Amino acid sequence: MATNQIFLPSLEIAHALQMKASIVALESTVITHGLPRPENLRLAREMETTVRGEGATPATVALLDGKIRIGLADEELARLAEVPSPLKVSHRDFAAALLKKASGGTTVAGTLFAAHHVGIRVFATGGIGGVHKENPFDVSTDLRALAETPMIVVCAGAKAILDLPATLEYLETMGVPVVGYQTDEFPAFYSRESGLKVSVKLDSPQEIVEFSNAHWSLGLQSAVLVANPVPETEAISRSEMEPVIAQAVRDAQSQKIRGQALTPFLLNRINELTGGRSMKANLALLLNNARLAAQIAKRFSANHKLWLSPRLQ
Repeated sequence: MATNQIFLPSLEIAHALQMKASIVALESTVITHGLPRPENLRLAREMETTVRGEGATPATVALLDGKIRIGLADEELARLAEVPSPLKVSHRDFAAALLKKASGGTTVAGTLFAAHHVGIRVFATGGIGGVHKENPFDVSTDLRALAETPMIVVCAGAKAILDLPATLEYLETMGVPVVGYQTDEFPAFYSRESGLKVSVKLDSPQEIVEFSNAHWSLGLQSAVLVANPVPETEAISRSEMEPVIAQAVRDAQSQKIRGQALTPFLLNRINELTGGRSMKANLALLLNNARLAAQIAKRFSANHKLWLSPRLQ
């Protein structure tokens, strides 16, 4: 199976790549696994609208009928949001998805893989995966993907259900710089504070682009992880979230929820325990990250040499 039959940029994305325009990759597990219907489709559309509002082109990445799609039309977004039993696709899952001609959402790691393959260099997500609190051997593939993929990744920190100190230690070990956007403190997804420091604070999209170019000019191949705190209006304090997360973890343990089912269960349970406030924070930070990523992409696209993938020349 030829690679150009597997990775399918939309006509809009193919044109944007050819023109060296600003592009922001968007993951799709938030559509297939992260939010209930119809909120998932509404959020997907709002994220794309937010990216376009900043003058960049959104490239939602997903699996449809065994094809890795980079950029979806609105009717394809709607179809993805209604897939009855969608796969959650990371590195190990791509081959099975292709063989089964399956449909599903790509994780942070899966999106990094696909977007980088076609030459996209900026990616917006909610929170990255990391090291789990109850099992330090349960480490998200996201971390290895960040260590190996030279892209700018905008997030609101790691998911708050994780062991944040261990996750940051892993990123440090793997040489991934963690940039705090207008903050010295690593955000904790729903919360703006974690008590943990980032490796460098930068205050503008232009500074982030200059830092990233300097990082890669040294021959380093990791991502630059940009930690963008949830907007203050929707943030939930760390002191309020910690007991909620602890209760959700206990509930998961009592029901023996493990593996790929764990994170969706915890996020849903946290939303129940917070009376919907955690979902409001989640939606706000996703749009906030899409906005910042588009601003970064606009500045990054001026550097044509770094932007254009050799595969598309």
